[in-house]
Parts: sequence; C-alpha cells; structure tokens
Amino acid sequence: MIACFKQRLFLAVITSLFVAGLFAGQAQAQDAATPSAKDRVANRYTANAKSGSANGSQAGSPAPAGDGIEAKIEKIPLPDFVKDRQTDPAVAQHTTTGAGLPAAEGNPIDMQQSAQRGLDANPQMQSARAILSGAEQQRRQAMANFGAVGTVSYTFQRTDAQVISQNAVTIPSNQIINSMTGSSLATSTYSSSRIGYWKNLYQLQLTATQPLFTGFKLLSSYQKAELSREQAEANIKYTELSLIKAVQQAFLTLLQARSNVQSNKDSVARLESQYKVAQAYYDVGLKPRLDVLQAESDLAQAEQNLLKAENDVLVQTAQLNSLLNLPLNQQTNYVGELTYIPFPMSIEECLDTAYKLRPDLYMGVKTVQMAERDVKIAASTFYPQVQAQATYTKQGNQPDLGLKDSSGATTPDSAAIGIGATLQAWDWGSTYFGVQSARENVKKVQADLAKLRLDVGYQVKTFYLNIQDAAKRISVARTALEASREGYRMAVARYQAQVGTSTDVLDAQARVSSAEFNLTQALTDYQSALADIYVAMGVKNLSLVSN
Repeated sequence: MIACFKQRLFLAVITSLFVAGLFAGQAQAQDAATPSAKDRVANRYTANAKSGSANGSQAGSPAPAGDGIEAKIEKIPLPDFVKDRQTDPAVAQHTTTGAGLPAAEGNPIDMQQSAQRGLDANPQMQSARAILSGAEQQRRQAMANFGAVGTVSYTFQRTDAQVISQNAVTIPSNQIINSMTGSSLATSTYSSSRIGYWKNLYQLQLTATQPLFTGFKLLSSYQKAELSREQAEANIKYTELSLIKAVQQAFLTLLQARSNVQSNKDSVARLESQYKVAQAYYDVGLKPRLDVLQAESDLAQAEQNLLKAENDVLVQTAQLNSLLNLPLNQQTNYVGELTYIPFPMSIEECLDTAYKLRPDLYMGVKTVQMAERDVKIAASTFYPQVQAQATYTKQGNQPDLGLKDSSGATTPDSAAIGIGATLQAWDWGSTYFGVQSARENVKKVQADLAKLRLDVGYQVKTFYLNIQDAAKRISVARTALEASREGYRMAVARYQAQVGTSTDVLDAQARVSSAEFNLTQALTDYQSALADIYVAMGVKNLSLVSN
C-alpha cells in the first residue's frame, strides 16, 4: 500500500513538471510571436528566456532544473530601480555608497543625554527662566511699595502786577467856605494811583510720603507677587517635563523609523531573493512569467517603503536636532534601541505621585490664592487711606535760592509734617461690583483646579492602561513574528520544491514584514506610554528606567 502511494506521488510530480514545462514552452512561443519591442518588461523577460534556451535547451522547450540552478539564481540581474536608487543630492554628499542614510557625526548621544541637552539648550527653558526672573522683580517692586516715596521739585515763578496806592489831597475852596460861613464841608479827599510791580520766585521742595494704611492693598499686592513668583518656579518644572516628553517622543520615533528601515531592508532582501528565484525558474521554463511580475511588483513596493522609511529617519533626526538646539543638517549620532523596560508602580502609587508632584496642579493652587488676593485688593477702597507726609521748602528770588534783598514777603525756608486720612464716600457701586467680580473669578479658578485634578487622574489612568496594553502586544507580536518567519521559510521551501506558488511566498513575506512592524510599533508604544506616565506623574525620568 505504501509502495503504491509513493509510486503515485512520483508519477504526479513528474506529470506536474511536464505540464509546467509544456505551459512554459507555449508561453515562450507566444512571447516570441507577439511584437513587444516597446514593452520594457516583456523585452527583458524574452531576452532572458532566449539566453537561457541558447545555453541549455532548444527554444520553446523547458530545461530541467539541475544542480546549477543556484548558480544561475545568483547571476540574475536586479531591476534598475534596485540598482540605482535615487537619493536627495543634498544628502548624497554626506552618504556613503549604498548606505541610503547619511553617516552619523560626533559622539554617541542616548535618550538621557538628549533630554539633558534639551533642558540645557532649548529656548523654551530660557523663556521659562525669564518669566521667573520677571516675577522676582515684581515681588521686589511690591516690597518696595511699603517704603516712603520721596519727591523733589524745583519751580520758578515770575509775578507781574500793579499796586494801587491812595494819597490825601486838600480842597482849598472848602476850607475858604468853611471859614466864611462856618460850614463843615470836607477839606480833603483821596486819590489813587497804579504802581507797576514784578517779582521772581525760585522754589525747591522736598516731600516724603509714607503710607500707613491702604486697606490691605499693599499687603495683598505683595502676597500676590510672591504667589506669582512661586507659580513661575512651578512653570519651570512644567516646561521641563513638557520638553522632556517632546524629546523622548521624538527620540522614540527616530528609533522606530530606524527599525522600520531595517525591516524594510530585510523585506527588500527577501523579495530580491524571491525575484531571482522566480526569474531563474521562468528562464528554465518551470514557472510562468506571472510569478516574476508579482515578485517585481512587490519588490518595487518594498523599495518605495524603504525610501519612505529612510526619509522618516532624516525628518526625525532634524526634529530632534531642533529640540536640542543643534544644526538641522547635522547628522547627530543618536544611539538607543526599542526594548521592554519594566514598570513596577501600581495605579494607586501613580495617582498619589501625580497629585503630589504635578507642577500644573501646584500652579492651579497658586492661581486660586492669587484670585483671593485680588478680592482683598478690590475691597481696599472700602477702608480709609492713611498716610504721613513731611515737606521741606526753600525759596528765594535768585536761581540759587538766594535773596537779593530783604524786601518782599519771600520766606527763605520752611518745614512741615502731617498725617492725612481719606475715605471714599461713594462711587455709585463701582468698588462693590469690582469686589463681586473678583469673587466670581475665585469660584471660576477653583472650578478649573477641580477639573484639572480630574484630568490628571484620567491621564494617569489612560497611560497606565496603555502600558499594560503595549506590554501585552509586545508578547503577541513576538510570537507572531516567530510564526511568520517560520511560515516564510516553509513557503520558500515549498516554492523551490515546486509544490507551492509564488503568491504563497509573497504573502508569507508580507506577513513577516507586518509582524516586524507590529513588534516595532508595540515597543514604541510601550516606551511612549512610559514617557507619558512619568510626565503625567510629574517625575523627571530622562532614561525611562525605573529607579
């Protein structure tokens, strides 16, 4: 029974080889009879078929696959788009022959060094530090407002006027009448005259004003400035976390792009091998030309994917250089790999850490406190404003404050000191409405802080779940990659044994590439989730390695 089965299997294999040779001979005869001089692909295959028949067999008859098929496969030329890959001229001068990517420059820089470089050189940090410096100056300004304010004034005044003087004038006629008749007529009268008058006055005045009570306005303003400075300090930490996250995400994307380049290179190598095998089998008449066309089409697609992946590496390198404040054209030697890094914290520990260390939560608390100080500042007009003032005045009729003569009413110098209090009687509700507006703003920022706390919890929970999901996908992707590689090996073996099809090989190759991309994506997502959750907790972890 077993011997009969082996005999039937042997006859089936011989029959399949004969039928394949017959169809290949008919295809070659049809190709020779069809005018296709303008068809580049058909001409190439026809020329290869003719050369193969001239070397080993008659035209139109299949040549058996002997021991020299491996050597023939090695001599199969690749398509032009594989041999002459087009590159950017600006990049080609920095690229080694056949490398596809520019050579790295300088010392190796890993993720931790990249993040530290970003913290030291990125302009965002300079901006955050400038905000802190400005907040400190505002605090000092609020402190200085508690002291006395001194003013100095120097004035000149010229007075041009007329003085009216009165003089007594005797009336002789009335005197004669009074002596003759004994009457009592007025014997004198008054006449006025205008006398020109001018005067120069030079005055120097020194005034010192000390606020004693401003309705808690000065105190609240200083407290608000102090809170603003503390908020600016927290803003530096927040900017650091945001920058670290941006650098780490760009670094991981660069590693992913490099891994995709390697996967695409492996895919191109597998498809090149399959193309040569299909071409060699077609040359000897064992496979139809459809297998060669399918292999060439998939090879061209793999070449396009490889070019895109190499371009992604260049783009991500430029982006990372910009974050690190390096020249965009510099091919920095970034080093690293996508690996699995354990994350030992529980969700409860992550949430507790986030609520304690998140700088934006701290900034939100300071915003609420600053809004409360604004209420006190707005209500300061309800209180009396008390201040003390001391004044010293020196004046004269000369520019140097000297007196040319002692005439006139010029006072050489004087000093005065006093305390005054003012209270605004009414303002048609302006102060009241201002206070109410400030109180509503307090409610608003308190609600914003509550929402921010909820958002922080949601972010931490989401990133924690992303870590678990990516970790599971890493395990599945590794299993799928091993299975797809074994399936590809078996498909190639079946194809070379004439019991499989070219479609099976190409499908198996596509599954290998897909599995490689899935594993790369899972590793990238895992480390990206690590970067996200550390930033969400307010922890500066430059290397993503758990301490």
